[in-house]
Amino acid sequence: MHIIAGVDTGKTVAVACIDLEGRLLHSAHMKNGGEQWIISSIRSTGVPSVIASDKSTKGGMVRKISSAFNAVLFMPKENIPVVEKRQFAYMESLKDPHERDAYVAAIKAYNYYVNKLKQAKHKAEERNIKDIDTILAKVIMKYSINEALENKSQNRLHSKNVWG
Repeated sequence: MHIIAGVDTGKTVAVACIDLEGRLLHSAHMKNGGEQWIISSIRSTGVPSVIASDKSTKGGMVRKISSAFNAVLFMPKENIPVVEKRQFAYMESLKDPHERDAYVAAIKAYNYYVNKLKQAKHKAEERNIKDIDTILAKVIMKYSINEALENKSQNRLHSKNVWG
């Protein structure tokens, strides 16, 4: 299953994984957790198409995690305000602030792609394509919808960084 993973780094690290329809699948945090814990936690949930941060500039760990999965790195144009984070977290009943930040990062990335993903899903359903998840992941990797539907193998991803 392809997912979008939000990551919050620091002394306490957290991940939140959502599917390509925006549903929360997994969230966890660990004090003194490191890069390997984050990678393992994400891998246990699915294959990330996007690694997202809630900060507009993030240190090397988020970039390394993105690179480890060959995933798109998503960072917002501006840091996400705490008030907005609390609103998103309230809807999912996330109490831990680190998991909340990771979840909001994942949702922001999802919202960046949502219209294109809905278009691709609709066209795939019209053609009775069974593996819609892979089609959606290809669209995130900058395939056109038609290229994804026709199972073209050329990867269109020129830049792995997205600011939304």
